[in-house]
Amino acid sequence: MTPPSERSTAGSPGPPDRQTLRLLDRQLVSDSLVAETGFEPDPYEPRLLYALLDADQYPGSVTAARVDIRWFTTDDFSIHYIETWAETDTWECRWDRHPNPHSARTHFHEPPDCAKVSDLKLGSLHPLEVYSTVLTAIEQRIEALW
Repeated sequence: MTPPSERSTAGSPGPPDRQTLRLLDRQLVSDSLVAETGFEPDPYEPRLLYALLDADQYPGSVTAARVDIRWFTTDDFSIHYIETWAETDTWECRWDRHPNPHSARTHFHEPPDCAKVSDLKLGSLHPLEVYSTVLTAIEQRIEALW
């Protein structure tokens, strides 16, 4: 699976927080669920951190899974989880924090297609706490798939 191409940052909630992206990368590379991490466009000026997850930890119907993370100096973020099924279908959800007119600043785009949005309550906005919340949800998803 190739990493995602850089997406438009029009309307971005601020500049990328490179220090936080690097912190999250260090957490991801030590996680047994993660096969590979990388930065887009590069490690020197990262705007996006991606993690390719170990497909062997999923049932055979899931051919790939990844997490795309954007974190901004405003403490806004977007963490997008995507599963690819048989290279054609996807199952995805997203944890977001940014100002918007349609929902609370901190919100969750629900699976399977991120279309429905609900308010999200997090105990802390510290990057490692948010990381823990997301990875726990992904681990629960994998358990449910089996």
